[in-house]
Amino acid sequence: MTVVNDVDPRAVLGEGTRVWHLAQVRENAVLGADCVVGRGAYIGPGVRIGSNCKIQNYALVYDPAILADGVFIGPAVVLTNDQYPRAVSPDGSLRGADDWQLVGVEVGTGASIGARAVCVAPVRIGAWSLVAAGSTVIHDVPDFALVAGTPARRVGWVGRQGVPLHEADPGVWVCPATGARYQETDGRLQEDA
Repeated sequence: MTVVNDVDPRAVLGEGTRVWHLAQVRENAVLGADCVVGRGAYIGPGVRIGSNCKIQNYALVYDPAILADGVFIGPAVVLTNDQYPRAVSPDGSLRGADDWQLVGVEVGTGASIGARAVCVAPVRIGAWSLVAAGSTVIHDVPDFALVAGTPARRVGWVGRQGVPLHEADPGVWVCPATGARYQETDGRLQEDA
């Protein structure tokens, strides 16, 4: 079986990283070990992706995105890179690569972004957070936050397992899957030591 993908020779793929059919990994992109880049996905030039990440089918990860270890990017997710996109300049001439003001999306360790979500740069998706499918993220997402909607708003908290947490006492949250406990203070969640 012949696998057709487009990995630029200047891209760096960590050991065990796999790139599926019709995916494109551009120049100077760096992917850590044991990543999976799904069918038709796009990884822009200079994008940085940690180890053990999954980039699902037809996801678009535009530069200068930075993804930490263990990040999940769902099918058809878009991480944008231009706040004020235009095809042409005011005089009508086609804009070139030097005309963009690139800004990126940063995704923290273990975070998951659901299918067809759009993250509008510049924005940071916190560690272990979960962006619901179809959401549009225009503001930073705190660590462990569960966000949904357009625009995305926090609708709960999730633990490292990705399961919504239950409030055991005021400001004390518990994972029903693992029993791990978290403390909420000033709109932020931290794991108990």
